[in-house]
Amino acid sequence: MVLYKSRYKENNNNNTGYKMTKTNIKIRLKQALYGLIAVVLTLAYFPSIASASAIAPRKVTIGSSVASASTTYSFVFTVPQATVIKSASFTACTTASGSCTPAPGFSASSSTLTAQPTNLGDAAGWTVDTGTANSLRLKKTGNVAAPTGSQTVGFSAVTNPNATNSTFFMRIATFSDDAWTTGIDSGVAAASTAGQITVTAAVDETLTFTLATATVALGTLTTSSTGTGTSSMTVGTNGATGYSVAYNGNTLTSGTNTITGMTVLAGSTQNSKQFGINLVANTTPTIGSNKSGGGTGVPTAGVYDTTNQFKFNPAGEVVAAATVPTNTNTFTTSYIANIDAVTAAGAYSTVLTYTATANF
Repeated sequence: MVLYKSRYKENNNNNTGYKMTKTNIKIRLKQALYGLIAVVLTLAYFPSIASASAIAPRKVTIGSSVASASTTYSFVFTVPQATVIKSASFTACTTASGSCTPAPGFSASSSTLTAQPTNLGDAAGWTVDTGTANSLRLKKTGNVAAPTGSQTVGFSAVTNPNATNSTFFMRIATFSDDAWTTGIDSGVAAASTAGQITVTAAVDETLTFTLATATVALGTLTTSSTGTGTSSMTVGTNGATGYSVAYNGNTLTSGTNTITGMTVLAGSTQNSKQFGINLVANTTPTIGSNKSGGGTGVPTAGVYDTTNQFKFNPAGEVVAAATVPTNTNTFTTSYIANIDAVTAAGAYSTVLTYTATANF
């Protein structure tokens, strides 16, 4: 009896193991079938996943990185496949992958093409669609040309995200239809807004004015020779309307005697009383030189810039000027003096004061 019972139990255990094995096989077959169905459904629902390749290289250049600025976006990329593209999108998201959360503040609603895209297909006829606020989109329904080389697409009037110092991601996608649904290839380019730095500086008003000569000796005057001498001055300014240089002072004087100042522009004449100046090179007598330096200042036109013509105005007069901010010029002032036979003997002199005024 004991032996019979033990064999029965052994047979029973074997039957149980067989039943469990069949059950496990059925479960695994069902799991494999369900997995296969899931893969098929996924490929049917997302047809672009099976053929999509990464767009590389790729980059985006933003005209201004200031938050909320209206600016340009230029995309340069190379698509890996020669499939004809009829639409493309460049979508601003807060992340590089996964579900797209629009970058806050980014707007393509006013966007336009800066120019027709290059190497995307046909050279003309591409248009912008502004129906999706966070996506720059263009299309050409009748495009028949395949993309070649490196592609360039540029947009204007795009509004940056509104957060300063914030990174966002432009997801690039190409499509074989003109409705942005049948995907070909895709890629992501990172971009960022930036804060602004204000740099300040101050420039003070300047006037450069130097007189290089303190004393001008004209020598001993005779009726047959002309006394001559020169002095020099350097002047320049950043004044908005330049500068003017004037002189004032008496003519050559000895006690109560004077040598007549040339109140009217005239040439040097020996055996006559004359005292005058000009600011150019002369030949009669041989004295002076023209201005030098890179500035725009000039001697007073028609008066102190006339060769071999001299003048002296005891009331004072402007001898040189500039009308705009200018680098320095060096002017040479030429002095001449003549006497007649009855000019009283004596030591003749005068003190002339030159004044430079900047016009700010």
